Order: sequence, then structure tokens, then C-alpha cells
Amino acid sequence: MGLNSFLFVLFVALSLLIYYVIPKKIQWLWLLVISYVYYITNSRGLVVFIAATTLTTWYAGLMLEKTEENKKRRLIVALTLLFNFGILAVLKYTNFLIVNINDLFHTSILQFSWALPLGISFYTFQSMGYLLDICWKRTTAEKNLFRFALFVSFFPQILQGPIGRYSKLAHQLYEEHSFDLGRFERGFQRILWGFFKKMVIADNALYFVNPLFKEYQTYDGVALFATVFYAIQLYMDFSGGIDVVIGIADLFGVTMDENFRQPYFAVSITDFWHRWHITLGTWMKDYVFYPISLSKWMGRFGKWSKKTFGKQTGRALPICIANVIVFLIVGIWHGAAWKYIAYGLYNGFIIGLSGLLAPQYREMKKKLKITKDTRWFYVFQIVRTFILVLISFFFDMGNGFKDALIMIRNCFTKFEPSQLLEIDIGTVAASFKAPTAILVIAVGCIIVFIVSVLKERGVDVAGRIRSANFAVRILVYVIILMLLPLVGQAPLSSGGFIYAQF
Repeated sequence: MGLNSFLFVLFVALSLLIYYVIPKKIQWLWLLVISYVYYITNSRGLVVFIAATTLTTWYAGLMLEKTEENKKRRLIVALTLLFNFGILAVLKYTNFLIVNINDLFHTSILQFSWALPLGISFYTFQSMGYLLDICWKRTTAEKNLFRFALFVSFFPQILQGPIGRYSKLAHQLYEEHSFDLGRFERGFQRILWGFFKKMVIADNALYFVNPLFKEYQTYDGVALFATVFYAIQLYMDFSGGIDVVIGIADLFGVTMDENFRQPYFAVSITDFWHRWHITLGTWMKDYVFYPISLSKWMGRFGKWSKKTFGKQTGRALPICIANVIVFLIVGIWHGAAWKYIAYGLYNGFIIGLSGLLAPQYREMKKKLKITKDTRWFYVFQIVRTFILVLISFFFDMGNGFKDALIMIRNCFTKFEPSQLLEIDIGTVAASFKAPTAILVIAVGCIIVFIVSVLKERGVDVAGRIRSANFAVRILVYVIILMLLPLVGQAPLSSGGFIYAQF
């Protein structure tokens, strides 16, 4: 029952109807019931893992509030983190470890054939963030187990985030909500926009991404287009899914954190990660980067660096190392393969190097008389950053680390754009041939680009549409609804959302 399935639409509609009919004081309980129904429907027996995380984290939170002794508090946190991240590591990375042991020592250890619980990365990160917030006394522990279970399992976000914070999300889940027509339209509008990005753009781009990466030797002359189509597919799929999630939450009266802010308009890789998967970035910053950069051992390293390399470099080096560690974890989080580790280190090293070279960069801009209002340099930064992001996507999507390097090389040594029109995107799965699909993707991207430019300039596009007269609003919604089956790909042919596997 994926987010873009007809069955899921019926599930949400029925859940909403009951939600606003039942007594308001038990609305949160109904949310818990439908969240677990959704989870069990999709994961069946694997529900035991989310239940284990919920129970251990809830109990650990209560224990932390009752314990004042620092050693005991640290032990409670360490054991809970070890248990829950241990589950994630064992289920997600055991086979990766076995493959590498077999390759290194020429052994034949059998791999395990188990399935990943739905949304395990998202609910684990969200739960452990709650635990650390209690440890650092940023929030208080939830006394009611069932209320906490709702915070962990809230069904719209369980599939692909965003990663919520207890202080922002929990009270909204427990509050009483009356039906609000204006808010309902806002949520419905957001859902339509998400489905447009997913079904019309991302799912059509998918039919180019798969052959371009999987058969990269056949289509070696269009390697550059592989990562461009993947950049389109990934952003439209993930951001479209988040739009659907945020829209559904809005229907229930819950406001969730934004996860994207025009990331392809970023002027640096650092800025890109401030705009892309925002909740993961802030989670990493608060619970990994700051603890590392402010730790005692990093402080000692910083003092040594200042004595060895000078004050300026010595101050920047610990921050750079902390960033590399953070993005190594981000890479590992993305998947159990060396290419994902390369993807994380690639981003970490660029951000780290940018921090080290920041003084020289500022001096260069000063000599060239470049200011924040220099238009050509602003455009140059966006293009440069986008190219760096495209290179990283070779590691994210390539068949392996070596294949990713070959594809990058092909971008410079071979270029035959005519191959793009020769790609067989299928006659059963896809609704039309390559040229028509390219046209649909291009028009869709232009629409998203215009909306993104307006949003970047502070224009509330969605709000403008909602403030238009009734006939205009209905026309816009009907056009989108007609486009979905007309030029979009059906869920059964295109598959689910990319980040549902995390």
C-alpha cells in the first residue's frame, strides 16, 4: 500500500472520515490505530522491530528522568542507542559485511535473506533523537506509552520521513482537531503537487535512468544524461513524496517540518545539504556533528592543530574532520555498498576542503571585487554546485564504485546525444516512446523550475492559488488530476517511492 496507490488513497479517505466524526479526545488514539494498521499491512511480522524500538526508547526516557547520576544516565543512553542502532546495523549491513569478508578471506559464509522493516532508518533516527533530547534535558519524557508509540509510528511519515522532533511534532498529534476547510484545501493542494512531481516527471525519468545506468556500456555516449535524468528523478520522487506526506498530515491537522528548499539553487555543497533532506541534515548536525566537534578529544586535537598549522587552519581542521565523519555516516545511511561510502566521503571532503580554503576564497573574491550582488558569480556558483552534485550521483546510482568512475570518464571522452532517442523505454511499462517521454519530462521540469524560482524570491505560489476565485482553483486542480493518468505513469508500472526502502 504505497503512497501513490489507489488503495492508500481509500485508506486515507476512510481514516479522515472517521477521524473527524469520533470524539476529539480520542483522535490521537485513532491515529495510533490506523498507523499500526498501515504498518502491519505493509510489514506484517516485522512490526516487532518498531515495537521493540518504541518500548526500549520509551522506558529509557522514563529512566533518564528518574536518574540523576551521570554514569547511570550515560549507561542508559549507550545501551539504548546500541540496541536500536544495532538492530538497524544488523538488518541493513550484515550481508554487506559478509560479502566483503568472503572477498577478502576467500571464504563462503552464507548471506541472510531477511527483509528490512518499513521505514526503519526514519523511525530509529526519530526515536534516538527523542532519547538524546531527554538526556540533554531539551525535552521531557512522554509518560504514556501509547502516545509515544504514535510519535514513532505516525503513518504518513513512516515511509520516507521527514524525521520529526518530539518538541515540534508530538503535541500536534495529541491535540484535538476540528475540520478546517482552508487547511484541508492546503493539504489536498500539496498532495496533488506531490503526485504531479512523482507520476508525471519522476516516473517518466525512471525509464531513462534504469537503462542508462544498468546498460551504461551500451549507452556510453550519453553518460552525462544518466546523472541528469537521475537528478530529476530523485528530486521529483523524494520531494514529491514529502509533499504527499506533508499534505496528508495537514489533512489531519498536523504540520510537519519541510524537507526541501529549492536544493538545485544551492551555491555550495554545504548550502545544498541545508536545502536537501533538511531534517536528516539537522539531525546529523545536532546529534553527530556538535557532539563530535565539541568533544574533549576534538578539543585536544584543535589545540594541537593550532600549534602545528597556525590559528586559522587549526580552528578549521577539527570542523572539517567532523564534517567528513558526518557525511561518511550519511553515505552509510544511504545503503550497504562501497559506492555509498564513496558518495558520503565525496560530499564530506568537498565541504571539509571548502572550510579549510574559506580564507583564500574570501581573499580571491575581494581581489576580483565580487560581492553578494554580483549576478554572474551567483549563477556560476549555482552551476558549479549542480555539476558537483551530478558527479556525486554517479556514486549514488552507479552499479558500483568502479562503474561510477567509468561513467564519469565517459562524460569527457564520449558524447553521442543521438543515443538518447534510441533508448528502448519499453512499451508495456511506459505509456509512450522516448521522444514523447523527454517532452513530458521537459515541460514538467519547466513548470517546477518556474515555481521554484518564484518560491526562491519569496512568492507563496500555493497561497496565491488558494486566494484565487473558486473557478480558477477548481480549474487548476482538475488540470492536474487529468494530467496524472494522461501523461503520468501508473503506480504498478513505475514502482513506489525511492526512499521507501530506507
